Amino acid sequence: MAGIVALKKVAAPKAAVVCRDIELDRQAVNCLEADPAPVDFLNALLESQLYPDAVRFLARALPKREATWWACICTRGTITQDTPPAMLGALEAAEQWVYKPTEANRRLADAAARATSFEGPAAWAAMAAFWSEGSMAPEDAPAVPPADNLTAKAVAGAVMLAAVASQPEHAQDKYHFFLEQGVDIANGGNGRPWPGQ
Repeated sequence: MAGIVALKKVAAPKAAVVCRDIELDRQAVNCLEADPAPVDFLNALLESQLYPDAVRFLARALPKREATWWACICTRGTITQDTPPAMLGALEAAEQWVYKPTEANRRLADAAARATSFEGPAAWAAMAAFWSEGSMAPEDAPAVPPADNLTAKAVAGAVMLAAVASQPEHAQDKYHFFLEQGVDIANGGNGRPWPGQ
């Protein structure tokens, strides 16, 4: 991946602000010592091939809707004709929330994730949508807002599970591709910047 020059949708001025509540490998933490901007930190992670850390960082740096879309497009690449209907339903529910982020669609994403027993990347894409705002409690119970970093954790889980799905020996290549998609989203794209995608 060529050096990234911008992350237009990342509002934080410094990478350390993004990293305050995510777990990073020691080598990734060392990359924070110079107090880099988000784009410089992500470039350093990519140069060091710290792909899981790069996924965690970008999942937290992106706005929640864009991050959830990233989880969706990475997950979409794992869908086959043998994908169980519940998994497909979870992905479709997450996508529906991205297209129209209403409370009803957020609740549908939760129900769809539960139907998968929280297995696979689609479940976590749906949970990313559910944890984006609102309450985690049932509709008729007092509100319990999700922690601000839960969407990022679900997105990172979805992307990393998608990277090791079906052919774990190609995980590095998938990480690389998924991160290119995430950077495209971070710059206002749809995550599918290449012809035929």
